[in-house]
Amino acid sequence: MFAGSMVALVTPFKDGKVDWQSLEDLVEFHIKNGTNGIVPCGTTGESATLDHKEHHEVIERVIKAVNKRVPVIAGTGSNSTAEGVALTKGAEKTGADGALMISPYYNRPTQEGIYQHYKKVAESVGIPIIVYNIPGRTGSKIEPETLARLSEIKNVAGVKEATGSVDQAIDVIRLCGDNLAVYSGEDSLTFSLMALGGKGVISTVANIAPREMSQLTDACLNGNWESGRKLQLKLIPLIRSVFLETNPIPIKTALSLMGKCTGDLRLPLTPMSEGNLKKLQQEMAEFDLL
Repeated sequence: MFAGSMVALVTPFKDGKVDWQSLEDLVEFHIKNGTNGIVPCGTTGESATLDHKEHHEVIERVIKAVNKRVPVIAGTGSNSTAEGVALTKGAEKTGADGALMISPYYNRPTQEGIYQHYKKVAESVGIPIIVYNIPGRTGSKIEPETLARLSEIKNVAGVKEATGSVDQAIDVIRLCGDNLAVYSGEDSLTFSLMALGGKGVISTVANIAPREMSQLTDACLNGNWESGRKLQLKLIPLIRSVFLETNPIPIKTALSLMGKCTGDLRLPLTPMSEGNLKKLQQEMAEFDLL
């Protein structure tokens, strides 16, 4: 249903508020450069510091700007199941094509709790849901066996796999087969996961290199493995530079250097250190982004 390079879109701010014009301009930038899907209000979109009104309006504005040219997969995750249901219902009503839901964070549910959380949300809506497995942020990992159970639910369509473990991805693909699409949540492992049967990536680096990431996933989907391998290796230094500090600090800084939006962040996120900023600028220059 969803495949290729899907960008984990930043939320641009200006003077403490959402910069709506820059948001729309970013959508156009991605459409023109081959991005296969837009994912607003995820971690990269600073969803944790958007209030509910802003969250809803960002999704709504992105859907309107995209105008059905590519799928919009709205970030609707929460550590509260009731809130997750409400956010996902809101995204569905607004016209989102799917929802990306981070696994409940901080409260660290058991595997059964994780299963029941996603089951409850999935039964409350009709749009496809992509499970987001990122234990580095949530404090708990969704085990392959739990994902296999979730894959039996009709509209649980995929998993954004961001454990950083190829073994984890292998087990998910082995246990779930065609019932669950696997998307890389680690830009540096996109080629590896697609070679194993993954369907694409939900990408941070695509914010600044959308064409190259789209070309990488297109190559893999079409079996052009040598082309995909070369593109992955080309992107690696840039990928590492946009994770020198907590995401989305470096990627938003990079976009500001490209003149795409301000580098404004909301506390507790703060500007990049001078040393890391120089490293980022160097890699961007070598990638011909400056």
